[in-house]
Amino acid sequence: METANWFPKIVRKDYSVAVNNTGSGVDDPDQQFFENYACGSQRNYSGYCNPELDKKFVEQSQMSDQEQRRKLVWEIDKQLQEDGARPIITHNVNATCMQPEVKGLTILVNSIYNGWRFEDVWLDR
Repeated sequence: METANWFPKIVRKDYSVAVNNTGSGVDDPDQQFFENYACGSQRNYSGYCNPELDKKFVEQSQMSDQEQRRKLVWEIDKQLQEDGARPIITHNVNATCMQPEVKGLTILVNSIYNGWRFEDVWLDR
């Protein structure tokens, strides 16, 4: 289905099963939770809303202890799956190939799509 037809059907909830093929630029729970599952989010196409989970979205976002955050994120994910909120059926895997002569390129740990500062990159031949 063409995007011009797909989006209005999604907004009207005129579907039995729909696949949302939009991606995310940052691999972080904040981006997924707030955009796809938070009450009132423009991109929460299924209309799922759980105010108690919204509070947990904020809580995990503010945690500095990464292990504790990971545990809370897994708890949130489990609840989303049990609720059938918007099941994720596939994950893309992306990578960056490098040559040993390429110097100065820093790939960020949470995204391969940002942080590309080519003014800091050079070829060492």
